[in-house]
Amino acid sequence: MKLLVINPNISDDVTALIQAEALRSAGPHTELIVRTAGHGVEYIETRFESLIAAGAVAELIAEYTHDDGTRAGGETGGTAVDGVVVAAFGDPGMPALKELVDVPVIGITEAALCAAALQGHRFSIIAISDRIQAWYLDCVERFGLGGRLASIRSINQSLNSIGSVQSDFKETLLALSRQAVAEDGADVVILAGAPLAGLARELEGQLPVPVVDGISAGIRMTEAVVSLKSGAHRGGSFAAPPVKARRGLSENLDAALARAQAAHLSATA
Repeated sequence: MKLLVINPNISDDVTALIQAEALRSAGPHTELIVRTAGHGVEYIETRFESLIAAGAVAELIAEYTHDDGTRAGGETGGTAVDGVVVAAFGDPGMPALKELVDVPVIGITEAALCAAALQGHRFSIIAISDRIQAWYLDCVERFGLGGRLASIRSINQSLNSIGSVQSDFKETLLALSRQAVAEDGADVVILAGAPLAGLARELEGQLPVPVVDGISAGIRMTEAVVSLKSGAHRGGSFAAPPVKARRGLSENLDAALARAQAAHLSATA
């Protein structure tokens, strides 16, 4: 199995954290291709920043999901993948990205929420900034789990570096997690965001409830969905977008749309 893991922000330090945790989480027969967004912001806190990131993620998905293993310009020796992990909490571009390709596209938010829902009734999300809370709440409600959200707690201090959030605020994050359990009634704690990738392993045994890491959940859930071989979207709301005039798209993205539309038309003819 080959998975494309995309960091939707432009921070190489965060990509390194994602890759380290993804490698620890992936099964022995899973190959990972980890990539960083080609444009965007250092880290994503708002709906608008998520909108910017979604385009960068779509470009990478289009580049790495050619059915014939080719890449941009028809070059051979490409790296067609079996599934995609969108590795930023808040899932930039999701669920719309599911319309673009036949392989499963899974966001770490939906993966973490599913993992939390399987392990407890109510869950809390621990985030890296107060500003990010509104966007995260939108995401939880979009997945229909607003009634099971105990709380979103977050760091309310300025960040020194997005790549050092774990080391700079480890005790704060642990305290916020304990408060979520003791004061908010959380049965499960989700450590939200790629900058916190791997921290759940360090906190093992220090909290009285299960702790979910978004990157780990994203990798394992995507492996599971790929293995299910459930089939592609050929109808319903996640079918490929209708054929219509378009301009200004990159070669990769235009080709990906054309392939998706052709597959849809073939299946429904």
